[in-house]
Amino acid sequence: QVQLVESGGGLVQAGDSLRLSCAASGRTFSDYSTGWFRQAPGKEREFVAAITWSGLSKRYGDSVKGRFTISRDSAKNTVYLQMNNLKPEDTAVYYCATGYAIIHTEAATYNNWGRGTQVTVSS
Repeated sequence: QVQLVESGGGLVQAGDSLRLSCAASGRTFSDYSTGWFRQAPGKEREFVAAITWSGLSKRYGDSVKGRFTISRDSAKNTVYLQMNNLKPEDTAVYYCATGYAIIHTEAATYNNWGRGTQVTVSS
């Protein structure tokens, strides 16, 4: 019902910043949360951050806490992930997904996914 498109990825150096966008279209509703996940080669998909529709509740993975900030612009149906002080270990394909209204960190609880955007951080 909701189509998600990620954008904003690219190649940067360690210490640089990027802002990812997750644009939603189609039949959107105000009863779901949006999460960001990432997957690096040979690794399991990892929870990065999530935000409720209202934007009042947020959660971050331990590896990005203090460096990344999630936000949303409801008028644009877009969720953002501001990534500061990027590290080579942040290199991955970043996916956004929507799911249950309450924030969860498990990928299996999200039933709608975008196709991902590549983030590469060089040393």
